[in-house]
Amino acid sequence: MLYDISVPMSARTPEWPGDQRFDCGWTCRLDRGDSVNLAAVTTSLHVGTHADAPLHVHEGWPASESLTVSAFVGPCVVLSLPSTPTQAQEVDTSMLAALLEAQGHRDIPARMLLRTGRSVAAGVFPDDWPTLSADAATWLVSQGLVLWGVDAPSVDTRHSKTLDVHHALLGRGAYVLENLNLRAVTPGLYELLAAPLSIEGADAAPVRALLRAGGVPH
Repeated sequence: MLYDISVPMSARTPEWPGDQRFDCGWTCRLDRGDSVNLAAVTTSLHVGTHADAPLHVHEGWPASESLTVSAFVGPCVVLSLPSTPTQAQEVDTSMLAALLEAQGHRDIPARMLLRTGRSVAAGVFPDDWPTLSADAATWLVSQGLVLWGVDAPSVDTRHSKTLDVHHALLGRGAYVLENLNLRAVTPGLYELLAAPLSIEGADAAPVRALLRAGGVPH
């Protein structure tokens, strides 16, 4: 069974406050006598589900064409926080260990997705959301993590200026998925199919993210 865990790029999808919203216009229309309908879009690449490139947080780091497809395809584990917080909560190593132990995992999976319940998938931009601590992010990468994904708009808190979690992950060779829709997905093992679009020179890339039930972590 396949689960589509993407938030679409849409005029109805909340953009990060102050960012470029999604807009779809037309350069050719059949109803105007053209031979085809031809659309053109204007958008931030952070609207909907996307992968951040290292360039997003550090000048001179690799751009979106550097995103390694193999990191976004393969076995993964979906975790869920036990409750939906109303404000930011720091997820530290002990909380991560407890969530993994509850699913019977002794090793750190290469790909992990966290359901916080604070997602734009419902059509509203959340006030804030739980995030990893920077120490936890660093520890995860040291234990073999290659991809960290969240249903929230960012792996850092809404009001972070230093983006420590981004730096801890992207600066150590791991990758980031944001704005996932995990509302219909239960915690467990899956196969992730979430290759970013090939866009050259940008700070992020849109993703159509899918989960296939029955993945085995390695």
